[in-house]
Amino acid sequence: MSKVVIVGASGAIGQALCQHYLTAGQQVMALSRQPEPAALTKSAALHWQQLDEQEPSQLTSGLAHCFDPAPALVILCQGWLHGDTMQPEKAISQLSDSQWTQALAVNLLSPARYLQAMMPYLFRQQGIKVMVLSAKVGSISDNQLGGWYSYRVSKAALNMLVKTASIELKRRNKTAVLVTVHPGTTDSALSAPFQARLPARQLQTPASTATRLAAVAEGLTAEQSGLLLNWDGSVIPF
Repeated sequence: MSKVVIVGASGAIGQALCQHYLTAGQQVMALSRQPEPAALTKSAALHWQQLDEQEPSQLTSGLAHCFDPAPALVILCQGWLHGDTMQPEKAISQLSDSQWTQALAVNLLSPARYLQAMMPYLFRQQGIKVMVLSAKVGSISDNQLGGWYSYRVSKAALNMLVKTASIELKRRNKTAVLVTVHPGTTDSALSAPFQARLPARQLQTPASTATRLAAVAEGLTAEQSGLLLNWDGSVIPF
C-alpha cells in the first residue's frame, strides 16, 4: 500500500481526492484546519490531522508524521475565491485590503508554508510527486477577460512560487516533480455563484475532478517539473 498526502483535505476537491485514493486502496494522510468530514468513508487507511499551518510546531509535527515513511504523492488543494461579503472584483475600483489579504493568505501563503516545511523531505525522496492546485485564470498569457483581480494575482504568484521552488528542488533531487495544476471547474462552494453561466458539460463533479487529477498525477515525469498543467495533463502557458 502506497501513501498519498492531501493538504486542504476538507474542501470539495480535497475530500474527493481522499475518497478516490481510499477506494484505490491507498493510505491517505489528510491535513486540514477543519475536523474530519462525516461524509468521508471511515477507514483505517485514512489518517486525518487537524492543524493550523501558521503554527510552526503543528506544521512540523504534522509533516513529520506524513513523511514517516515518505509518500509517493502530495497534493495541495488550498483555494479561495469569494466569501459572504467579498466577491471577485470586476473592476480595479473594487480592490480592497481585506480581499487582498484573504486571497493571498489562502492561495499563496498557505501552500508556501507547506512547501517550505516539506522541502527537506522532497530533497531526499526519490521519485516523489507534488501537485499544487492552481487555476487557469492565474495564467498571464491566457488572460483575455480581465476581472477577478485578487484571485488572478494570487494564483499567478502561486505559479511563480512553484516554478521557482521546482528549480531549487531539481538541483537537489532530479527525480522529483513539482507542478501546479488547473483542476477544471468543479461543483463546489468556490464555483457555486458562477455555475449558471458555464457551457454545457464544463462543470465537473468533485469525484470526476479527483479521477482526472489522479490520472495527471499518475503520468507525471521529472521532466515536467515546474510546469502549469491543465486537468487533462496538457501544458498551460504562464
